[in-house]
Amino acid sequence: MDDTMIDSGRASKAYLVGGGIASLAAAAFLIRDGEFPGENIHVLERLPLAGGSLDGSGSPERAYVTRGGRMLEDEAYTCLWDLLGTVPTLDDPDVSVRQEIIDFNRDWPTDAKARLIDRDHRILDASRLGLDAHDRLELTRLLVTPESVIGARRIDEFFSEHFFATNFWAMWRTTFAFQNWHSAIELKRYFLRFLQEFPRIHTLAGVRRTRLNQYDSIVRPLTRWLVECGVRFEHGVTVTDVDFTEHDGIRRARRLHLERAGSGRETIELADLDLALITLGSMTADAAYGGDDTVPELIRDKRDGNWALWETLSRKAPDFGRPAVFNGNIAEAAWESFTLTMRSPALLKRIEEFSGNAPGTGALMTFKDSPWLMSIVVPRPPHFAGQPEGVFTLWGYGLFMDTPGEYTAKALSRCTGREILTELLGQLGFDDIADEVRATTTVTTVMMPYITSQFARREVRDRPRVIPHGARNFAFLGQYVEIPEDVVFTVEYSVRGAMHAVHRLLGLDLPTPAVHHALTDPAAALAALRTALG
Repeated sequence: MDDTMIDSGRASKAYLVGGGIASLAAAAFLIRDGEFPGENIHVLERLPLAGGSLDGSGSPERAYVTRGGRMLEDEAYTCLWDLLGTVPTLDDPDVSVRQEIIDFNRDWPTDAKARLIDRDHRILDASRLGLDAHDRLELTRLLVTPESVIGARRIDEFFSEHFFATNFWAMWRTTFAFQNWHSAIELKRYFLRFLQEFPRIHTLAGVRRTRLNQYDSIVRPLTRWLVECGVRFEHGVTVTDVDFTEHDGIRRARRLHLERAGSGRETIELADLDLALITLGSMTADAAYGGDDTVPELIRDKRDGNWALWETLSRKAPDFGRPAVFNGNIAEAAWESFTLTMRSPALLKRIEEFSGNAPGTGALMTFKDSPWLMSIVVPRPPHFAGQPEGVFTLWGYGLFMDTPGEYTAKALSRCTGREILTELLGQLGFDDIADEVRATTTVTTVMMPYITSQFARREVRDRPRVIPHGARNFAFLGQYVEIPEDVVFTVEYSVRGAMHAVHRLLGLDLPTPAVHHALTDPAAALAALRTALG
């Protein structure tokens, strides 16, 4: 028997630590693939809502907000599509969430016509990637260099200044949120995973979007389905520690230590066939919010405790990972996003007229010369459940937080919502409608200290395996585990890890979809090559 498989027989109970998409997916796979009784599955979550980083909330009276905007993709998101094909939508039990996404993107395909905008408010020809022979040579060198050789090297150790000034890099980095100092391994994985996007990176035609924000379109239907299957969601529960035993190379989780809001500390004893699936870390830990007249705090002291469990567990075994690699450098991981709630269509109409984007195509626009490297996207309304007609939203973010803005003369991290709106209107050149937009718009800002911490430069030992060597009844989930060849900062990564954990722990002879590589598709590889050489 493979040393990562449990003994034969079904576990009696499963405890899922954390209520993010990884745990929700694991619960679904336990039920669907493992025929696990839903009432024996316990999701232990500190917050009052499930979903983790897949959030979306607010009201038209106050404001709407999402912390991030996640773009999906057909070829690369095989595990997510497998999961969502099982889950019925909230509106129609005969239509799966997957089918709803297919239908929505058929009716409203993404087609960016203003992917890059310069400082003079001109739309650039983004189909001209700007790569020269030396850039292509450097890109090829990264692709053929083994990860073991790349190690903890930075992206800017592989490319020259010319590459970083190209349209290609401006689009790639703002689509996926890369910084020049991030891990070269992660960039290589992204290139291999999304090579099919090279010919359409300027239009984002390969992007697939949900009908509403990801909380309303994915988390709510999935959570309802799990509840209907009997899964027990226990909120207000913080797992503080896990006890493990090891005998003859076999490791088991034996005890969960937790604090339950209102009732204090308690322990859960785990039998041999009980499961513990533990989410490690959080990219949205210590997220702080601001408004029209306030600035969100950049929290540096790990205040909300989302890193505490992994830090505790990492001291128990050398292969449980090194969280300090990912939470130890906020300056290289943080950025800020903003959501506009607009009670007038004035701004959106002007954006549509300026960009040529059809209403609701959700096309990302980047202000290439912006000191903040600001990007925005306009989702098709409604983007939130219950969002009324006449209320519109826009989401954006800035990768560079400490550079003074062109129209505010202040760093993004020091700006109120109103000041961010001023900078946005300036980048668009819409001074003539500025007064109306300001009078009818509420801005909510979100500072996220660890949002791209998954891209931190790392060594192999820094991320634990989903199922550590010898583990019989426990697994690690989330964005900070190691899944060979796959790419972090995607919903797919969390879902793939959950599928792998459930199938292996239960000893199921079920295939996990292979990680997509465009190089194995001759047509996609040739199209990418032609684009890079163009």
